[in-house]
Amino acid sequence: MIEFTVILLIKTLVVFGVSMLIVAYSTWIERKVLGLVQLRHGPMRVGFHGLLQPLADGVKGFMKEEVIPDNADKPVFIIAPIISIAAALSLLVIIPFGDTVTIMGRKITLYLTDLDIGILYVLGISTIGSYGAMLGGWSSGNKYGMMGALRAGAQMISYELSLALAVISVVMVTGTLSLVGIVESQAGLWNIVKQPFAFFLFIICGLAEINRTPFDMPEAEAELACGFNIEYSSMKFALFFMAEYCHMFVFGTLVTTLFLGGWHGPLLPGPVWFFIKTFLVVFFCVWERSTFPRYRYDQIMELGWKVLLPFGLLNIVLTGLWMVIFNI
Repeated sequence: MIEFTVILLIKTLVVFGVSMLIVAYSTWIERKVLGLVQLRHGPMRVGFHGLLQPLADGVKGFMKEEVIPDNADKPVFIIAPIISIAAALSLLVIIPFGDTVTIMGRKITLYLTDLDIGILYVLGISTIGSYGAMLGGWSSGNKYGMMGALRAGAQMISYELSLALAVISVVMVTGTLSLVGIVESQAGLWNIVKQPFAFFLFIICGLAEINRTPFDMPEAEAELACGFNIEYSSMKFALFFMAEYCHMFVFGTLVTTLFLGGWHGPLLPGPVWFFIKTFLVVFFCVWERSTFPRYRYDQIMELGWKVLLPFGLLNIVLTGLWMVIFNI
């Protein structure tokens, strides 16, 4: 029992330590890529090519003056960024970063836990994460924050349905709700081949769920001056900032797990393949931000309800017919 507890504690520290490091340097990668796309250098002042910029930003964020508006709902205002970052970190618990390794004669799994209802856990916790943006905007006592909160709520409802439909089709072909089981079922053929439409549906809806361009309506700097987090400063703003990039990293791990074969790949160790695939998804999230313009609010609603939702339902029907015809 003691040995199990010690191993679990070490794995937890490694998972959250490495994840926080990746989250910190995702900000550096994004600023560098955006700089290259816009023909400028990006961060260059702090360390070699700005490598220490994430640390400087973190210190600055946590050391700045804390401001809470007089008309804010203070308890909700304070707890909202905690909800956002806690939900993102909670999702890391069930991500399978690899299969097993043997260390000092002990076989150790490269995931913290394998829930039989892992997919339901992901859908439930990711929904809770969206409440951070909604509560933060509502409690700030600012009209722009309120509009950002309303947009966050509408966008979450509109795209989470289609996201769930994409996940259901994956569950149908793999026959399990466990993330480890889904990865093991892709040993021969990845789900991106079996479910290409579900893959694109998951990518589009996932970008909307994590408020990335072109679906960043809850923030929309040009219209709402940062929207739901307009009144946040210092540590609370830093928590929202960390939550955004943590959600992007978790989104990359989920795409890798559900559609890109997880840790499966030739020659290289499984965890290496897992992080290569995850990095490619994160890079896509950065690249598309510099490529696509932001949709209007009505365009986002129309895309979600009139295009993605019907096609998600159609994909489930076609998947069912395919399984019946070929007796899968």
